[in-house]
Amino acid sequence: MLRIYNTLTRELEEFRPYEPPHVGMYVCGPTVYGHAHLGHAKSYVSFDVILRYLRYRGYDVLYVQNITDVGHLTEDTQGMADTGEDKIAREARRQRRHPMQIVETYTRSYFEDMDALNIIRPDISPRATGHIPEQIELIRRLIEAGHAYESNGSVYFDVRSWPAYGRLSRRRVEEMEAGARVEVSEDKRHPADFALWKKAEPGHIMQWPSPWGRGYPGWHLECSAMSMKYLGESFEIHGGGIENQFPHHECEIAQSEAATGRPFVKYWIHHNMVTVDGQKMGKSLGNFITLKQLFSGDHPRLARAFHPLVVRLFILTSHYRSPQDFSSDALVAAESGFEKLRAAVTLARDLAGGAASAKPEGDVAARLEEVRRRFEEAMDDDFNTAVALSELFELARDVHTWEGRRLPPETWRAVGQTFDRLGGDVLGVVPRVYPQDAAAPKELLEPVVRLLIEMRAEARKARNYALADDIRNRLKAAGIQLDDRPEGTTWRRL
Repeated sequence: MLRIYNTLTRELEEFRPYEPPHVGMYVCGPTVYGHAHLGHAKSYVSFDVILRYLRYRGYDVLYVQNITDVGHLTEDTQGMADTGEDKIAREARRQRRHPMQIVETYTRSYFEDMDALNIIRPDISPRATGHIPEQIELIRRLIEAGHAYESNGSVYFDVRSWPAYGRLSRRRVEEMEAGARVEVSEDKRHPADFALWKKAEPGHIMQWPSPWGRGYPGWHLECSAMSMKYLGESFEIHGGGIENQFPHHECEIAQSEAATGRPFVKYWIHHNMVTVDGQKMGKSLGNFITLKQLFSGDHPRLARAFHPLVVRLFILTSHYRSPQDFSSDALVAAESGFEKLRAAVTLARDLAGGAASAKPEGDVAARLEEVRRRFEEAMDDDFNTAVALSELFELARDVHTWEGRRLPPETWRAVGQTFDRLGGDVLGVVPRVYPQDAAAPKELLEPVVRLLIEMRAEARKARNYALADDIRNRLKAAGIQLDDRPEGTTWRRL
């Protein structure tokens, strides 16, 4: 039984879709004004695994993740006051480029990085700029229902018209008013009212005509409009970062339910943040490390470059609701774990040879079933990837124990399939083909390595142990392990 921690109720709840096996899942996507960083990886790897596991469990998931390509004025942490110009416009001005050039550049960059992390692309990636009519229509409905008002060319949601406002974040409107800043816009009736449509000031490039004048939609509005367009007025899962609970998701709930009169989202899932020295990683704080820097090693905090799958594994060693502190040492540790996993998977695949079927024998069959059961128990417990990964590492140790037992190829095929199904299909850290394997398939390496094994045997026979050791060490440096057995020398990838 899959149980999910629902931020809305603060409880672990059994997952019960409205119309199983169909599931609607929406995750807040990036605002594309810069390269994706490790904090983005934490978010989208976490939700990628949730998506993968739901599909593994047989659910038909429609996954929607937006691209925020509209510049918005940001709001302070109380949601009370605008704090400056929008990020896309600021970056466009800095680079002396059109805002849509910035959007296109960093949207491509985002998907490049997500692909490298082995993240499944969303079924639909709607852009805010492509859904302006839907957002205007949603505002019309809210005004007609008495939940929004126009003021000086802008439109605001009236939080006092919606008593449930604050239900997600556990905040009260009265407390928000008490903490309001003095520079709150005079256009608002209440300090906590939030913008649905903003009047465009002269020089604001990204603007559209509306019944209230030229302007652009509020940040919160786009997610409501796009999620409901593709998933319906009520759907199962909405995900995002813990920092988005308020004001973003709180406002989404209010405007969506006020417009439709129906529950908006059944399960709210929020991941925690990546920290650096205990402080949240973010572009605004200047302490972020981009994924491209992680993959290339081009950053002073990094010991070297790290493979994207190592970064993915690092993220999955922590529960998605737990904060994760970054350090180069932590990535080095994840790299060590990844290599141990890769060695076990490669060994199982090599020993399976050309076996067409997977039929594990005796205690191996029982062990594989135990691993699958315990893996699923961990994932059923609010997607506990840290425990699920530990099961794969235990299986990797078993593989090296079984290596000397001359198990039939069909048994090794079953071992490999277990890694593929759990570590590949669900966790995404076991690719069908490792980069090393793709560069040099075993069938191509076989005659070359076999020749070197024969040369080493001749050297040992001639008591030229220095040459024999040199051949072994050079092969090991190239990722090939020689194992001397009574029946002869075998080889495998490390």
